Amino acid sequence: MAKINDNYLKLKAGYLFPEIGRRVRAFAEANPTAKVIRLGIGDVTRPLAPAVLKAFHDAVDDLATTERFAGYGPEQGYDWLIDTIIEKSYTPRGVELKTSEMFISDGSKCDCANILDIFAMDNVVAIGDPVYPVYNDTNVMIGRTGEADEKGYYQGVVYLPCNEANGFIPALPTGKVDIIYLCFPNNPTGVVADKAELKRWVDYAIANDAVIFFDAAYEAFITDPAIPHSIYEIEGAKQCAIEFRSFSKTAGFTGVRCGLVVVPEEVMGTTPSGEKYSFNKLWLRRTTTKFNGASYPVQRAAAAVYSEQGWQQTKEIIDYYMENARIIREGLTEAGVTIFGGVNAPYIWLKTPAGMTSWDFFDKLLTECHVVGTPGSGFGPSGEGYFRLSAFGNRDNVVEAVERIKKNLK
Repeated sequence: MAKINDNYLKLKAGYLFPEIGRRVRAFAEANPTAKVIRLGIGDVTRPLAPAVLKAFHDAVDDLATTERFAGYGPEQGYDWLIDTIIEKSYTPRGVELKTSEMFISDGSKCDCANILDIFAMDNVVAIGDPVYPVYNDTNVMIGRTGEADEKGYYQGVVYLPCNEANGFIPALPTGKVDIIYLCFPNNPTGVVADKAELKRWVDYAIANDAVIFFDAAYEAFITDPAIPHSIYEIEGAKQCAIEFRSFSKTAGFTGVRCGLVVVPEEVMGTTPSGEKYSFNKLWLRRTTTKFNGASYPVQRAAAAVYSEQGWQQTKEIIDYYMENARIIREGLTEAGVTIFGGVNAPYIWLKTPAGMTSWDFFDKLLTECHVVGTPGSGFGPSGEGYFRLSAFGNRDNVVEAVERIKKNLK
């Protein structure tokens, strides 16, 4: 009989978002007339920008002609898309990248998991807490960890608590680690890191021959011009950092699927014999073996995001969501709730009132306000006592949800 990968059995309960979905479905079935407003899972609600949609349609039409038909493309993405992203998003920030250092994918969630393929199992991994669950769970799935303790911490992982005391920015590890996950603007807390903070991490990584996995999925939502959008704005980062980006929230591609990974040629690992080897070469090999590339129409649509008209329309959508964030942040602050984030990120991180647990507050909002959020404990033990709300909603629903919550908390 075929044997299972029993590392999956180490995972605690279900993945966070399916569990939220299960509870919401049960409530909706029991209360069919209730209008449930979802501010939990960070799915977008606005349509694609018109210029992006037109490029998508035009690319589909290309497939109907012999002259413009596109079959297999390069697994790592078309040069015309990669060069456009570099020119429009990296070069203006003083970041020089080669076409060969960027890889187009079907989303950064997959990339954050798949990147582990090219790293040895005995690397020591450091993960923030609370954190996007994919970082933690995928390390469990591949067998890098032992069992979880009563708090939910897995043996073999270095956890870096993020709390009010440290401004939800983790302290440097006290010992040596090999891989460091950083996410700024952060999911779930919505906090950002300035250049001085990121420089501390880059310096640590260089000094310890570590690699930073930098998740910049929400960089387009930064409003403060002093906050870096890319880890490569920090001197030395191209020697030690791999960056992940996504079109999901930036351009509303949650259902379209497109992301990218930047693996600079200078980022090196060590072979068993002690020789240096470029992770860029390994990721190229992995990509060309296990992936057939994002579809041609999707990549044409992604390129249109960076057109003059496309970016103007995309920025208007981003501004719409950030106005939602302001409404949530200011409305709940008026109600006496302690709020973090929501300024340079589309997530609002709040302290649960009256010492309630995260899941108890989830159930309270769902049953009494008919509003769905995300329990902070689902992002890690240090998230207990906190709660995440998403700004990716319809404006009228956001306003109504805030009013419901404010009325309930009086």
